[in-house]
Amino acid sequence: MASRLFSLAKSFLNPKFPNPRSFSTSFLITKTPKKHKPKRPKPDSPRTRSVTPDSNKIPHFESLLARDAKYRFLTKTKEFLSKQPEQILRLDDAGKLYRELGFPRGRKVTKFISRYPLLFTSYRHSDNKIWLGFTDFMDQLLLEERSIMEAMEEDRVTRIRKLLMMSKNKRIPLSKIYHKRLIFGIPEDFRDKIGKYPDYFRLVVEDDRKQILELVNWDPSLAVSALEKDFLVNEDKVKKAFKFPVKYGKDLGLEENDVKKLNLLNTLPLVSPYSDGWKLDSWSLEAEKYRVGIIHEFLSLTLEKRALIHHIVEFKEEFSLTRQTYEMLKRQPWTFYLAGTEMNWAVFLKDGYDENGNLIDKDPLLGFNEKLYKFAQMQEEEEEEEEISGFREKLRGD
Repeated sequence: MASRLFSLAKSFLNPKFPNPRSFSTSFLITKTPKKHKPKRPKPDSPRTRSVTPDSNKIPHFESLLARDAKYRFLTKTKEFLSKQPEQILRLDDAGKLYRELGFPRGRKVTKFISRYPLLFTSYRHSDNKIWLGFTDFMDQLLLEERSIMEAMEEDRVTRIRKLLMMSKNKRIPLSKIYHKRLIFGIPEDFRDKIGKYPDYFRLVVEDDRKQILELVNWDPSLAVSALEKDFLVNEDKVKKAFKFPVKYGKDLGLEENDVKKLNLLNTLPLVSPYSDGWKLDSWSLEAEKYRVGIIHEFLSLTLEKRALIHHIVEFKEEFSLTRQTYEMLKRQPWTFYLAGTEMNWAVFLKDGYDENGNLIDKDPLLGFNEKLYKFAQMQEEEEEEEEISGFREKLRGD
C-alpha cells in the first residue's frame, strides 16, 4: 500500500511533458507579409479585356495609345491652364482637379508637375499661396501653336462644314463640336469666329438655350469623301478595303468563284456619307454601307486618322449610328484597326498610315505636338540647353 502511494506522489512531483520536437504549431495563425504573397491575376473584365487578341495586335497603333496615356497629364493640364485667367491655377485647387488635369485620383499633383520642368512651374504668390503656371519657355511654345492654328483656319472651317454636311439634318449642337475640337484641330476660340463665315454657318439658339450650328450652303465640291477620291485613283485597292459577305443557303450549291462574284456585287459602291443614307432601313446592307462610310469619312477628317469610341458616339444621333458600331467595325479589319479595352477603345483608319505606322498626311499641328512631347522628356541639362536656346532664338527671329 505504501509503495503505491509513493509511486502516485512521484508522478505528481515529476510530470512527463511531451518532447518539444514533437510539439505541433499547426493551431497557430500565421500571416505572410503582403510583399511575399503571390499576386493574383486581375479579373477579366471589360475594363481590362483587350478588343484585339494579342496575336493580332499591331504594335505601332498600340504604341500611340500608350503615348497618349503617358502624356495625358501634359495635354490635359496644358488645355485646362490655357483657359484659366492669367493661365495660372492655385496648387491646392489643382490637387482636386484630377479629372480635368489628367492624373490618377489620390496621387499628388506636384509629382506630375515635376516631370515637366521645362513646361510647368510652381511659385509662391503674394497671397502666400503656391500657384501652378507655364514656364516662359512654354509660353513661347504656345505662341507658336497659336500661329499654326491661325494659319490653318481655312482648313478647320472646311472640316466643320464637312461634318455638318454629313449630319442628318445638317446641324450639330455647338457643344458637341467644342468638346471634340482637339481631334479635328479646331481652336479654342472657334465659337467666336463663326460670325466671320455667314455664308457657311448659322448659329441658332433653341428654346432650351442650346446653341446649334447649322449649315447655310451646300457645297457639291466638298461632298466627295476621301474613299471616293481613293476609288478614282486606285479602284482595286478600295474594292479590297471592305467586305460585306452575302448570306445564302447551302442548297444553292455555289462554287467558290461564284461566291466571290456575289460578294463583290455587294461590296461597292459604298453609300456616300454625304447622301441621305439615314433614310435607309437601318437593318439593310445599304444602311450598313452608309454607316461604314460615315465612320471612314469621320476618321479621315481627324488629325491623326483615329478616334476614341466616345468621340464617335458623341455624334451618334447626328450621324444615325447604332449600338452595333463595335460589331460593324470588327467586320471590316482590312480598313479599321481597334485598340484598347472593351470599355474604352479606339478605332484607327489603316489607310491613313504607311507600313511603318507613320501618318501619310501629317498636319502641321501634329508636328508641333511631337516637338512638345520631345521637350516634355527633357530636363534642365547642359547638352539639352543648347537645343532649347536655339529654339528660343528662332522664335525671336520669327
